[in-house]
Amino acid sequence: MRATFTVASDLLREAASRRWFLALGIGITTVLIVLGFALRLEVVDGALAATRLFGREVRTDIRSVDVALRFVYRAAAYVLFYGGLAFGIVACADFGPSLLAPGRIEHLLSLPVKRYELLLGTFLGVLILSLIGAVYGAGGFTLIFAVKTGHFTLRPVAAAVLAGVTFAGIYGAMLTAAVALRSAALSAAVGVVLFVLGIIAGYRDRLDTFFESGAAREAFRAVTFVLPRVSALADASADIAASAAIRYDVLASQMVGLLVFGFASLALGIHLFEQKDY
Repeated sequence: MRATFTVASDLLREAASRRWFLALGIGITTVLIVLGFALRLEVVDGALAATRLFGREVRTDIRSVDVALRFVYRAAAYVLFYGGLAFGIVACADFGPSLLAPGRIEHLLSLPVKRYELLLGTFLGVLILSLIGAVYGAGGFTLIFAVKTGHFTLRPVAAAVLAGVTFAGIYGAMLTAAVALRSAALSAAVGVVLFVLGIIAGYRDRLDTFFESGAAREAFRAVTFVLPRVSALADASADIAASAAIRYDVLASQMVGLLVFGFASLALGIHLFEQKDY
């Protein structure tokens, strides 16, 4: 396992040197700084009396701070979830092909490291990377509102962690695609397809009513049954951030399905990797 963590740390160093992730860090930091200076919240006895953004009054009705911020946290959770997934798919698509690039893979295989450790380390590095980005954005956002209102909650951060784990599930299939053909474009395409199909799968119970009873509906349900429920997890992420009621048994079931899909995809990738001759 030590070799796995070494591969993961190498991936993090590689990510730190890439412009994609430097731009992401600068972008998130800039947004947080602008939000911190442009947003003015007037809190009186635990109630939000007025809100001003860039000097303009946004809303004037007096509401409890925790109630007033629920909509803000919900909207931020959706932005972090879908925006983070989209960015991760594009920015991380090249990690697998880069690992398997001619010359580099031969060098890595000459080291005392097993093949499965290379893929597992890459997967772990991407998981850590996605969690760092999600927690940094959500944590900074939460801290700004905590300072300005005196109301502190870690729920948006918990929602961001859920988004990071969701991307890791999708990345398992992206990494397997990279092993199969060593193509960053194919890896990104697989991520995009799973992203779209995952949104559909999350609403499968509503969408299957558009199909006539029979083979078409059963085929739709069979295909969406094995896919990660991206939209359902996004809704759960927003509910967590907004302190809404959540059925944790349903969320646990969705998370188990996501993890099974991700690790099954990764296991297939490891199997294909073991069969290849470099």
